Amino acid sequence: MGKKHNKNKKINIKVLLKNRKLFLAYILIVVAVIYCFYKVFVLIQNPTDTFTVEQGKIYQEEANTGYIIREETVVKGSNYKNGMSQIKTEGERVAKNEAIFRYYSNNEENLVKKIAELDEKIDEAMNGQTELLSSDIKSLEKQIDEQILLLREVNSIQTIKETKKELNDNITKKAKIAGELSPSGSYLKKLIDERSEYENSLNEGAEYLTAPISGVVSYKVDGYEEILSPDNFSNLTKDTLKNIDTKTGQIVADSKESGKIINNFECYIACVLNSEQAKDAEVGDIVELRLPNNAEVSATIEYISNEDDDIIIVFKLTEQVQELVSYRKISFDIIWWSYSGKKVPNSAIGTEKKGDNEISYVVRTRAGYQDKILIKIKKQNDKYSIVENYTNAELQELGYSAEEIYGRSTLTLYDEILKNPTLNN
Repeated sequence: MGKKHNKNKKINIKVLLKNRKLFLAYILIVVAVIYCFYKVFVLIQNPTDTFTVEQGKIYQEEANTGYIIREETVVKGSNYKNGMSQIKTEGERVAKNEAIFRYYSNNEENLVKKIAELDEKIDEAMNGQTELLSSDIKSLEKQIDEQILLLREVNSIQTIKETKKELNDNITKKAKIAGELSPSGSYLKKLIDERSEYENSLNEGAEYLTAPISGVVSYKVDGYEEILSPDNFSNLTKDTLKNIDTKTGQIVADSKESGKIINNFECYIACVLNSEQAKDAEVGDIVELRLPNNAEVSATIEYISNEDDDIIIVFKLTEQVQELVSYRKISFDIIWWSYSGKKVPNSAIGTEKKGDNEISYVVRTRAGYQDKILIKIKKQNDKYSIVENYTNAELQELGYSAEEIYGRSTLTLYDEILKNPTLNN
């Protein structure tokens, strides 16, 4: 009886111990679940994403629409309704008094047709000759063959025009010599004289326009050359710019009636702004502009005018000027300032009070440990800051003791820091 009682007692103890272990296991599981929920909640409230500190650059910039202003002189003659033929191509530099284009003669189409018909007759008459022994003719034929070959290979409009003129002159010379040598020279001479008369009429009726100043030729005339002039920026108003009837980024079409000479060494961009940076800007300040082709160029603030709550600013450029010739209105970015150094997101920066001072810090995480590192902000935009470490002397001035300064951590490149930092105590 005693043995049986002892045996039951041992079984009860084992069951009790087993139940206690199960109870403890349940408790641990519940605690673990609660802890996990807590960590998830904390992560949602304060995400602990990390950021790698790198050498970087931050900007303070804004996008805007600008109007191109240039020194440009429009060239237009009296026969503009006849249509025009370009002598100098778009973007070609010319000297003062150099011919840049001409207007067609009143009866040019008909005259050109008659000259072409006479050329065919002259060519047929010359092909019928058998005794063309002149060395001058052989030389001219060689030149003609070379000029015809050149016309097939070159792409320059100016070279093509010059070569065609030389070719016509040589054909005429050959025809005159052939006429003098041939038995039927009187017929050829008649054709040549008739052609010369038409050619003279063609040249006399044409109006040639020359460059009034030296510069670069452009045929992109839009009628705003006098309104958007650098001669007097004080005439610029918000309404003036608003009334420029052209789309942003639209290429100005070539004129069929006029051309212009422009200064391609400098141009200006006028715009209307109301940002804090614009309000703080001064004439003579240098900024960076990002143009539609993504080129970043330096620009000087040439003129500032306040109108109501807005500010009209004119920037002067000496780079990428030729690339802007085709446009009157563009989208561009104004980079008011840029700064380089250790780049961190603003969301990774916390602050603490030290006396009357508010000190910035970041939290570095390394091998599971976290360190608070005091930093000074050198430059900041909406998203990022460029920061530096404090010197010991600077920390002393801020009120930190020698004990607080001793053994302090500093921020280095490629450190991992917490976004939305919270120190684990």
